[in-house]
Amino acid sequence: MENFEKDFLNQMRLDSKVAIVTGAGRGLGKQIALSLAYAGANLGIIARTRSQLEETAHEIESFGQRVVVIPIDISRSEEVNHAVGQVTSILGPVDILVNNAGIAEEKPLLEVTDDDWHRVMRVNLDGAFYFCRAVGKQMVERKKGKVINIGSVLGLVGYQNFASYSTSKGALLQFTRTLALEWARYGINVNAIAFGWFTTEMNASAMAHAKTREFIGGRSSCGIFGFIGK
Repeated sequence: MENFEKDFLNQMRLDSKVAIVTGAGRGLGKQIALSLAYAGANLGIIARTRSQLEETAHEIESFGQRVVVIPIDISRSEEVNHAVGQVTSILGPVDILVNNAGIAEEKPLLEVTDDDWHRVMRVNLDGAFYFCRAVGKQMVERKKGKVINIGSVLGLVGYQNFASYSTSKGALLQFTRTLALEWARYGINVNAIAFGWFTTEMNASAMAHAKTREFIGGRSSCGIFGFIGK
């Protein structure tokens, strides 16, 4: 059994692989980036806030891995293209892309403004599209690569006061299905993970409501929800 476990863990190693993780400054994105680094990958980490990225970078470096910090607005395609170029020039071609960055607006639909709606779509959906397009060019050329889009259970079932967020995540899942079929011929795996509820900085306001916690806990088989971050 010990040999089996050792062989299995060795197969999970990502030594010399290059990964990009968006939204890596905090929450799930930070933990994903750290996990990839722990497995041996070098990282290009993306988010808006440099100070948060630098904290993540410090932890990645403690694993002995190389890391490139790139604070950008992922809703701008030109910034995304530049970021991918930076990572590639410093670390090499990208093997793994994790589209994790996301924002949410907790409002009844009748209070959602045009700006609210479009801001969520630009980050949660357009940002993933821009990164897939930029990274996909080199993955198709090399005929290999892994893309992981971070969805949400709310993209499958929805939840009141999260119309824009649920819609963006539902669209992201359909985008993933389509891209998986389109890129399979090039040896590229495209998948999505539809997380349930985790307490992070982004959803702290929602989790502050007792009714929200009761709703989630009542629908969980073990009566609890996950926690990540401080």
